[in-house]
Amino acid sequence: MIKYLKTKWVKRLIYFAIVACTLFFLILWYANHTVERATKGLDYDDLAKVPYRKVGLLLGTSKQLKNGHSNLFFKYRIDATIDLYKNHKLKYIVISGDHSEKYYNEPQDMKNALIALGIPDSVIFLDYAGLRTLDSVVRCKEIFGQNEFIIISQAFHNERAIYIAQQFKLDAVGFNAREPSIKFGVKTYIREYFARVKVLLDMLVDKQPRHLGAKIRIP
Repeated sequence: MIKYLKTKWVKRLIYFAIVACTLFFLILWYANHTVERATKGLDYDDLAKVPYRKVGLLLGTSKQLKNGHSNLFFKYRIDATIDLYKNHKLKYIVISGDHSEKYYNEPQDMKNALIALGIPDSVIFLDYAGLRTLDSVVRCKEIFGQNEFIIISQAFHNERAIYIAQQFKLDAVGFNAREPSIKFGVKTYIREYFARVKVLLDMLVDKQPRHLGAKIRIP
C-alpha cells in the first residue's frame, strides 16, 4: 500500500512538473512573440533607412563588467549613437540610465565616451533616473517633452523599448547597435526573455516610472 501511494505521488509530481514547464515556456514564447510582432519593421540595422528624429534616446548600460573587462554592449551603443549623429539622423541625444549609487553613473560614463569621440557637450542631455527601460522611455516624454525619438540599443532591447513606447502612445523607432557574441552576452540574452514577460505584466498593471520630476527643455 505504501509503495503504491509513493508511486502515485511520484506520478503526480512528474505530471505537475511537465504541466508547469510547458506553461512556463508558453508564457516565454507568448511574450517574445507579442513584442516582436508589435515592433516588426520599427527597428533598423541599416543606417541609411533610419528616419530622422530630433532626439535619440540612448539606453544606458555599465561601462565595465564585474570582472573589470570592457562591456561591449556599452561600446557598440556608443558607436551606433555616433553614427546617427554624424549622419544627421538626430540632433540631440538623451542618455538615460542608472545613477542610483554614488560611484555608478551610466549616463555620465556614456556622455564622457561620446564627447571623447567628438560629440558636442551641448547636444547631450542626461537622465539619471532611467532605472528601467520603462522609466527611460516614459521619462523621455514626461521630462524631456519628446513624443517621437530614435531608441539606441541592441536589437533585442530596442524591440522591448519600442513596445513600451507604443503602450504609452509614443512614436519611437530603433537603431540597432552591433550585438556582442552569444558567448559574451549569454546572460543578457537569456534575461531578455524574462524581461519581456515582465513588460507585459507591467502594462497589465499600468506600471509607471519610479521617479518623474522637473521638466528639462530640449531646444
